[in-house]
Amino acid sequence: MSQIRGRFQKQIDKAAEKYTASIHFDWLLYPYDITGSIAHARMLAKHGIISKKEAETIVSGLNSIKEELDQGRFEFKPELEDIHMNIEARLIEKVGEVGGRLHTARSRNDQVALDLRLFTKDAIIRTLSRLRELQQTLVDLAEASKNVIIPGYTHLQRAQPMLLAHHFLAYFEMLQRDAGRFNDCLKRTDVMPLGSGAIAGVAYEIDRDFLARELGFSQISQNSVDAVSDRDFVIEYQAAASLCMMHLSRLAEEIILWSSQEFNFVELDDAYATGSSIMPQKKNPDVAELVRGKTGRVYGKLIAILTTMKALPLSYNRDMQEDKEGFFDTIDTLLSSLEVFAGMLKTLHVKPENTVQAASQSYILATDLADYLVKKGESFRTAHDIIARLVSYAFEKDKSLSDLSLNEYQEFSPLFSKDVHSITVESSIAARNNTGGTSPKQVERALITAKKILRESGDAK
Repeated sequence: MSQIRGRFQKQIDKAAEKYTASIHFDWLLYPYDITGSIAHARMLAKHGIISKKEAETIVSGLNSIKEELDQGRFEFKPELEDIHMNIEARLIEKVGEVGGRLHTARSRNDQVALDLRLFTKDAIIRTLSRLRELQQTLVDLAEASKNVIIPGYTHLQRAQPMLLAHHFLAYFEMLQRDAGRFNDCLKRTDVMPLGSGAIAGVAYEIDRDFLARELGFSQISQNSVDAVSDRDFVIEYQAAASLCMMHLSRLAEEIILWSSQEFNFVELDDAYATGSSIMPQKKNPDVAELVRGKTGRVYGKLIAILTTMKALPLSYNRDMQEDKEGFFDTIDTLLSSLEVFAGMLKTLHVKPENTVQAASQSYILATDLADYLVKKGESFRTAHDIIARLVSYAFEKDKSLSDLSLNEYQEFSPLFSKDVHSITVESSIAARNNTGGTSPKQVERALITAKKILRESGDAK
């Protein structure tokens, strides 16, 4: 039976008790609940609200309970609803009625807000570490692929040649934006709500600055109503996680395509692929497919918390109990996806002979031919039309652009001369030498920048 029955004449219905309990998932908050309670006890003693001896007894009891929880010896009681009441009840069992003094000058409302912010701060730090590991893997791949030429695609059609390193570094940039979003989220999570009470603050002379220092917060919440009802930081993490998973999913899709026999650009390591139960020849990119699939799972959790919060009046409502289960799942999904993706990419085998062959085929140098005419004095729009007709002609003759003779070129424009045959995929790539381009010089510059970012983040290898 719940200990918070107070004015009620009946015990709570068993089905309702089970329905309202959150201990089966919010037990994960126990390290943060105990940390917050220890700081709170010390603050109460510092200001004479409880005695120093009482605080020492409470802190000792809490440390003992943490040992039980760490070692898996703690008996959770669903009838006590949540991790906060389970710990408080156990504290009173261990140290007597003095344990009941711990809850002076706080409410479960500011208590859970504190626990969740402490938990989220740690989750963000772990997420940033995994992001940096994956970025390092992408840099290593790019370093190893500086001379590998691939066809770049738009609309999944071969568009222009580029360096594979340039392609991998595009994902480095995406993850860098993700890291920025998580760092921003950390700033807004790093606000200490304890001392807000249930809604209106507390009627005791407390020291919130002391609590913030003890708990490692850089700011203190400025409005008690907002402090207990704010879950923006949870939503913000899940929004950043959704964007990050979208980036992983895009690369996963490319790995899936590139590892197919139709592309044959890469081969996955056996440790990151599976076979078929019926077709012995199959090597399936299941890890990449699951990352792609789990992206929808993370999106769903974001929509769920947004929907939960969208019409809640101030301040705390029990609906907000639904803030944790999906959030915890999002964190687990993102962290595991980042970890497995880094492992998959570290062992990825690139097939440069196939990528350069694909980049040399079709009419991938058509834009370069248009640029050639522009440099000879033609307007780009006219040059575009000339090359479009030239490509159509070559297609009808079943010839590549390199197969066309100078006379054939000159049938479309007298500006063509013998140097037209010097246009190659290598010259095309080298010509893209502006900042952000795919030329070897620009890719080398981008690699230097990426390595500097990782060094300064403190997470580079």
